[in-house]
Amino acid sequence: MTIRGAALAAAATLLSLGGVAPAAAQDDKPRPPDQMSNIGGTLLGQPGTHVDLGTGAPALPKKLTGRSWVVADAESGAVLAAHNAHWKLPPASTLKMLFADTLLPLFNKEEKHKVAAEELEGMGAGSSLVGIKEDLTYTVRELWLGVFLRSGNDAVHVLSAMNGGVDATVQAMNDRARELGAEDTNVVSPDGYDAKGQTSSAYDLTLFARAGMQNPDFRAYAATPRAKFPGGKKGKKREYFEIQNTNRLLTGDVDVDVYKGIAGIKNGNTTNAGATFTGVAERDGRVLLVTVMHPDEDESNAVYKEAGKLLDWGFEAAPAVQPVGELVPPEGMRNEDGAGQDTGQETGKDGGGTQGSAGSGDEASASDGARPTAADGEEEGGVGTALAITIGSVALLAIVAYVIHRRWPLPDLVGRGRPGGAIEQEAGHEVDPDDERDGNAEGAVDAPSGDAAEVAAEKKLE
Repeated sequence: MTIRGAALAAAATLLSLGGVAPAAAQDDKPRPPDQMSNIGGTLLGQPGTHVDLGTGAPALPKKLTGRSWVVADAESGAVLAAHNAHWKLPPASTLKMLFADTLLPLFNKEEKHKVAAEELEGMGAGSSLVGIKEDLTYTVRELWLGVFLRSGNDAVHVLSAMNGGVDATVQAMNDRARELGAEDTNVVSPDGYDAKGQTSSAYDLTLFARAGMQNPDFRAYAATPRAKFPGGKKGKKREYFEIQNTNRLLTGDVDVDVYKGIAGIKNGNTTNAGATFTGVAERDGRVLLVTVMHPDEDESNAVYKEAGKLLDWGFEAAPAVQPVGELVPPEGMRNEDGAGQDTGQETGKDGGGTQGSAGSGDEASASDGARPTAADGEEEGGVGTALAITIGSVALLAIVAYVIHRRWPLPDLVGRGRPGGAIEQEAGHEVDPDDERDGNAEGAVDAPSGDAAEVAAEKKLE
């Protein structure tokens, strides 16, 4: 008995020590607040993973390491699953979605602008650059290609100067964020460069993407895999070089295939933010948005791989899950039928949702799922991924849809098939847009001069 008692005591001691060690290790990792914003539903304001699986719905993917993520129906606004949705985190260059949504309507894309030296000042060290030069002239369209494809902070600063300066642009972006219901966002630098107090959240970034996609130019820029960009002059002739989109689900990489049905939108990567990504994709008439923020960096391209897994899950699970929240409509489109109002109740069947255990990949209890629908998509052949631009007023359609159906229909997203893998650069030059461990964005372009074929999506802007 004495030996048995000693053994039990020793085992208890070991179990106690074993229980303490993991807790101490976890304390070293950032944790979300115990209570966050309730915009979009009460569950979204609580830490952990939230999903309400119906009969036949697949479990969430395993080994999701993102600190925060959201999967939502782009048109109905239903949040299908979320993890720390309102955790305020550094957004990196995904904040450029808000920049574009705010400034795109202000300038004619054929307007020309000669760049002054002071317009290229004030960018953070290691900023991603598309290669804009002072005393050279660019069209607004070319500047936006630099923002969307190469995440060029130089293009952001030039457009900000055209808008009255960085301070005015920051104020406009913060005002726009409030209009969209993005209360987790505080803009300090319009390009997303790490700055004290600059925050957003997976929920807010998803709102920015959804709002931006109402603009046909936003859709086309975001879906452009590569384009030609003006360089310097050789004699009287302007030279051009190719730029490639830094969105790996759009262009592919050695360990990431082009995602079927992908149509943008924006990625980012900084020291503080880690990797961030918001994407939109269409499959079988359903349009989904996904945002992933700061996954572990043990695996290359983790943010794209986890986003792809969540999109796969969303397309399969959408008919059988109950929403755990909603993407609120913009300010002017609320209060018509209660859309976007925080009633203090979880969104889902009978006003309630089921909360999964904290941690990605944990399976929640099942219930019968709602079936949010989306506008019919249309497959079309060709090279690249593009968006079909519909005829008529998108803004008017959106307002009418929310009043009547609480839906925000998007034009058909046309997936253009092409072989997976990265797009090759001309003359053997290879761009690595994510090589920025010591910098603050996707890396500057070092591509050769010469003509480059423009893709179908870009041609829609002409």
